[in-house]
Amino acid sequence: MKKTFYFIRHGQTDLNLRGIVQGRGVNSPLNEMGRKQAEAFFQAYKHVPFDKVYTSTLLRTHETVASFITAGIPTEQLVGLDEISWGIYEGREQDETIMAGFKALVDQWRNNLLDVAVENGESPNALVIRQQEAMQHMLAQEDEELVLVCLHGRALRILLCHLTEMEVCQMDYFPHTNTALYIVEYEDGKYRIVDHYNTQHLEDLELDA
Repeated sequence: MKKTFYFIRHGQTDLNLRGIVQGRGVNSPLNEMGRKQAEAFFQAYKHVPFDKVYTSTLLRTHETVASFITAGIPTEQLVGLDEISWGIYEGREQDETIMAGFKALVDQWRNNLLDVAVENGESPNALVIRQQEAMQHMLAQEDEELVLVCLHGRALRILLCHLTEMEVCQMDYFPHTNTALYIVEYEDGKYRIVDHYNTQHLEDLELDA
C-alpha cells in the first residue's frame, strides 16, 4: 500500500499575530492574512486530485481548507490532529513570564524529557499517542491514496519526527509557518518526506506585504 500525505499548518489568526498562546483549547478563526494564505494554497494545489481532506477539530484548520471541501472533496476531522494543549498558558499573551516558562519547557523537551507538560497541559509523548491513533485511522482507509491534512505548528513538528523515526526531542529541526507544506509518502511501512517546508505559494503574498 502506498499513500501520499500533504501536511499543512493552518493559516494565520489574530492571536498568532498578537502573540497570544492558542493550543488545543483556544478555537480562533483565521484573520484576513490567514484567509489570503488559505486561498493562495488552494490556487496552487487545487489541481491535486485529493481523495480526502482531514482536519483537526479546531476552526482554524477547517477554514484553511474550506475551498477544497467546497469543491466537493470528502472531509473528516480527527481529535488526534488537534494542537498540543498548552494548559494554563492558553489564551494568555506571551509576556516575559510565559516566554521564560516556554523556554524552560522546550529546553526539557530538547533534552528528551518528553513527559513534561505545562500545568494542565499535554506532553509531547501524550500528543504522540493521539497522533498515532489518527495516522492509523487514515492508513486504514484503503481507497484514500492522496490526502490533504491540515493541523497545527507544534503538532506538525512532533508528527514529522515520529513518522520519519527521528527522536521527538529533535522537533525543532522542522520549521513551520502558516500554510507551509510537507509532502510525505508512505509505502511498505515507512514514511519519507519528499517535499520539505514548501512555501512557494506564499511568495506573492510576501511581495505584496
